[in-house]
Amino acid sequence: MNGGTSTTTATPNPSTTAPSAPKTSKPGRTSPPNSNSPPATATAPSSASTPTPPTASARSGGRTEHAVSPRLPHGASYTLLALGAALAAAALSFTALAAQFDNNVYDWLFRVHPAGHRPHEAVLLAFDDRTLMDHGGVRGLRRTLASTLEILAAAPPRVTAVDLTLADPGDPAEDARLAAAMLRLPGLALAAEMLPDSSGWQDPRPEFLAAAEAIGHVHALPGPLDEINRMIALERAAGRDRRFALALEAHRLALGGGAIVSTPSDLESGGVRIPSRQDAGRPLRVHYRPSSTVETLPIGALLADPARARALRGRVVFIGVTALSAIPDRLFTPLSPLDGNRPMAGVEIHAQSFETITNRSFIVDAPPIIPVALAFALAAALAAAFTFTSAPVAYSLGLVLLVAAHTLPWLAFLGRLVLPPFAPVAASWSALAACAAFRFFYVRRQLASSEQTTARYQQAFHFVAHEMRTPLTAIQGSSEIISRYNLPEDKRKQMGQMINAESKRLAQMITTFLDVERLSAGQMDLRSSSFPVSGLLDACLRRAQPLADRKHISLEATAADDLAATADRELLEYALYNLLTNAIKYSPEHTTVRVSATRDAHHHLLAVTDQGMGMTPEEVKNLGRKFYRTERAERAGIQGTGIGLSIVRQIVDLHGGRLSVESAPDQGSTFTIALPA
Repeated sequence: MNGGTSTTTATPNPSTTAPSAPKTSKPGRTSPPNSNSPPATATAPSSASTPTPPTASARSGGRTEHAVSPRLPHGASYTLLALGAALAAAALSFTALAAQFDNNVYDWLFRVHPAGHRPHEAVLLAFDDRTLMDHGGVRGLRRTLASTLEILAAAPPRVTAVDLTLADPGDPAEDARLAAAMLRLPGLALAAEMLPDSSGWQDPRPEFLAAAEAIGHVHALPGPLDEINRMIALERAAGRDRRFALALEAHRLALGGGAIVSTPSDLESGGVRIPSRQDAGRPLRVHYRPSSTVETLPIGALLADPARARALRGRVVFIGVTALSAIPDRLFTPLSPLDGNRPMAGVEIHAQSFETITNRSFIVDAPPIIPVALAFALAAALAAAFTFTSAPVAYSLGLVLLVAAHTLPWLAFLGRLVLPPFAPVAASWSALAACAAFRFFYVRRQLASSEQTTARYQQAFHFVAHEMRTPLTAIQGSSEIISRYNLPEDKRKQMGQMINAESKRLAQMITTFLDVERLSAGQMDLRSSSFPVSGLLDACLRRAQPLADRKHISLEATAADDLAATADRELLEYALYNLLTNAIKYSPEHTTVRVSATRDAHHHLLAVTDQGMGMTPEEVKNLGRKFYRTERAERAGIQGTGIGLSIVRQIVDLHGGRLSVESAPDQGSTFTIALPA
């Protein structure tokens, strides 16, 4: 030991010569008995030439083998994808795009399932175009209204709701006549409009208020996104005054005029509870029916035949303008496409709102949490289907869930519940697409991996079959010779030793093949300990010395005295011994193989340098591939499996290190193991 390092030099023993390799007998062909010509025998190579990685059974200390689970199990992948899709769908469901989608589906359901035939409580007295044309137009509106009310007073309806703005003064005589006619009618409800700045109400003139039993607002608001009216506000406030909707006031008067009871969740009129939340603006979804089914009587026809008023006795009458050219409050409804795409007059909207309340055909909105919860439930079901079932079953269940997502809003609508479809539909589509795409690409990846594995195992099978043929032939031939010939004792002993050596070689070959597969699958774990590197080098040199002596190769080792490594000694010894035996195998006779152990700032370096045939850069790139051997080695007839370096690389990877190679043709090679210090 000099300079803090220890150097070990092993020179070949001059008296040791490599045994001659006798001819190997081939199966099925034996030499005839001849006393002058002894039977051919086959001699097995030394066991030192075939390094064997430590196996689970050979490694002491209770080492356990375990299968490494995937980093992200497939069920978790499907769950994350599906729930991510549901989360995105839930977030998008609160956007204007989703609201428009929900409205379009709602309108379509309305057209497919309009309100059925039911008793008509309300009658619409309409200022249509012909009535206005025959009775003085808009300027004669109050005069014509007074004449109409005078006729109705003879056979008074139960409720008369007038959807006309009477806030401005008109002709005194006409106003007086109109006020007198109003006083003769029971259950009169007049309309009020909100001021443009929402500071108050435009109530009817005092003379008309004196005759009215109720004042109701007549605001039928269009949708915020598409100008389609789907609901009215049952209650609106301007300043300190609130007004209930004209339809609700008409319903109250029709049931005796009791007070409307207001709670945060609903309104109650005459014992009828109307679900309408205060925090939502008291909405009432109007259960529309086609305009052609609404009982309508033009005022001009009533004026021409006053006897028709008898049919209105005890009914609820809504009076308003329906002429296209005379009113601005015409709105489209979900059923407008069924009515020739014509907007509906405001007075008809109020009449249909009254019918909705009277028939208790309320359409309520599902709580916002319901479609969100449904979206997550569908996504979770899709994830479970793809996780726990086969592909055909998963896709079938996915289609079933997709149909369910599209059907549930329709079934809910039949039950007069508005279930916004965007969240569940978007979640089911996106979750199905995400899970299907993941399965598709995963299957493709698995197929490619399976094909590679199949090809590798086929190659391994051919290799094992080829490599096993030689020892099997030797064992078979030797056993036949022993059984057929009376051989001298020393010859029988030689053949018995050969059979034993060849059988060990077979066992080592099978063990090596199985161990490399266990390493590939991550089924061999590390058992780290601290040990001096010099002792590791000495052990490897002692094991490799017989193989080096055969080729008269000198072995030299250099290691720092204080150099210690923390690693799995058994695995690391196998890796270093494999590199050392490879160096001897591929080196010519009378050369030197050097092993060194050094340290840099971050790594322990174990290097094996030979003076062999070397490799090209392309061959260096392929080192570490299972069963790969260089063309020069195969042409030279050097036996090998091509899996030793693969095991070495995996052992180094398990330690978090790296294996590097420096080589050039005919200039030897240096293999370096770098382990974390």
